[in-house]
Amino acid sequence: MAIGFDPAVTSRIGTDYMNDITFITDRQIYESVILDAVPRAKRFLWIATADLKDLYVKKGRKMVPFLELLSDLAGAGVSIRLLHAKEPGPAFMKDFDRYPQLLDGMERICCPRVHFKSVVVDATFAYSGSANLTGAGMGARSANRRNFESGFITSDEALISQIMEQFDALWMGQHCVTCGRKEFCTDCQELL
Repeated sequence: MAIGFDPAVTSRIGTDYMNDITFITDRQIYESVILDAVPRAKRFLWIATADLKDLYVKKGRKMVPFLELLSDLAGAGVSIRLLHAKEPGPAFMKDFDRYPQLLDGMERICCPRVHFKSVVVDATFAYSGSANLTGAGMGARSANRRNFESGFITSDEALISQIMEQFDALWMGQHCVTCGRKEFCTDCQELL
């Protein structure tokens, strides 16, 4: 399996866009994952993050909360799962209240031990790396304000399957019985 890095290649998600794995950094994460891959979801979208804050995306000529994009996807029948480690920031929560479709259209689990960051779209695309679901993390902010992040995107079925297995194990509560952080977990009882 070849590993490549070609910034021009990352804008062609959904076609034969890479050699199965492409290393991306900073603004490329925002462009390749948030702006290109996520809106292409047709069946499901899984997002794992430790931190969860407001993130804005371009929609037409304006910038809108990322939650609006998720609400649009939910309205189109895309199943959305969000796994995160702590309660979202206040701006995210305020934006969330503007999109009531997400109450039924997005499942959410808060697990204080989650530290991996991944995005899976329809089991055909995955991102895994260091970036949290925040404007600074995903590279949406200006070059002087965003975090320095890295990760990879892939279309490799075996690798996507492994990313999904990690996500699904937490989603199904596989680690809850023996977890030593239950007192900090708001969703533990539902998962047991």
